[in-house]
Amino acid sequence: MTDHDLAAHGTVMAASDEFFADKENLLNPAPATFQPRTFTPKGQQYDGWETRRRYGRADGHDWVLIRLGTPGIVREVNVDTAHFLGNYPESCWLEGTCADGYPSPAELATARWFPLVPSSPLRGGSANLFDVDVPWRVTHVRLHIVPDGGVARLRVFGAAIPDPRDLDDIPFDLVATTNGGTVVDSSDGFFSPPANMLQPGESRFMADGWETARRRSPAHDWVSIKLACPAMPVVAEISTKHYRGNAPDRVALSGSADGASWFPLLAETPVQPDTLHRFRITTPHEASYVRLDSHPDGGIARFRLYGKPTSLDDLFERWKATTP
Repeated sequence: MTDHDLAAHGTVMAASDEFFADKENLLNPAPATFQPRTFTPKGQQYDGWETRRRYGRADGHDWVLIRLGTPGIVREVNVDTAHFLGNYPESCWLEGTCADGYPSPAELATARWFPLVPSSPLRGGSANLFDVDVPWRVTHVRLHIVPDGGVARLRVFGAAIPDPRDLDDIPFDLVATTNGGTVVDSSDGFFSPPANMLQPGESRFMADGWETARRRSPAHDWVSIKLACPAMPVVAEISTKHYRGNAPDRVALSGSADGASWFPLLAETPVQPDTLHRFRITTPHEASYVRLDSHPDGGIARFRLYGKPTSLDDLFERWKATTP
């Protein structure tokens, strides 16, 4: 099962301080950049979250509160201090909570928080990776830095666990990572991985989709995906946005109950560069897996597959088992 950044498309809700650099930079999907001698009235400009020096204002340490873009089980955290060399925190710890709805920062202050990453030293100008072994679903995280300083990016990797009550008895995107869709296998992901296609939102640039190497054999590229739950697919959307000289010539879609035996959902169909295509599946079958074929190769920016669930039992069981 492929982990993805649960914090992507999340919200930086509050912070103890952000005097030198804005807290929202923590979730910027692009790598942090740095330009020497770019000064603002507050000093050198940094691409990250940076607090002022704590001495003279308060004891204690700084913190930031984040609502994850996708609730799920956290498996790895990256506290990236890129470009922060003489001003990075000495250490950090991370805690999580599982909350229904859309609580405010004041309401989350009284929530039940549990540790995800214990107090750990940080290195400056580096990706600081921490494994997480906590079985609970997380909706919000709180990063504590000691005593102050700068963090460029925060990435929270894990497995999505959506609230099945939000999906019950309605059509939804069966392959979206936010709903629990997962890439199982693929023929190739040389330029960018197939899981990119299942991200929320529109593709931002070419590398934000799935792109394979140029194929020199008579075969074609493919990706197999486990659906969020068993369902009847009815509409497929395939976007080749940004792929102008490197889009596939044709695509096809198959379904499966077990990920091994496949039946056709969409016959081999021509597609255009830099275009959003919508295909109605006229002979729907219940499926738990789908395989998207790219003939012969190329780039696909986004893949959506809409349908109505036939069973949410597994989602409900997993959701209940991981709720603290």
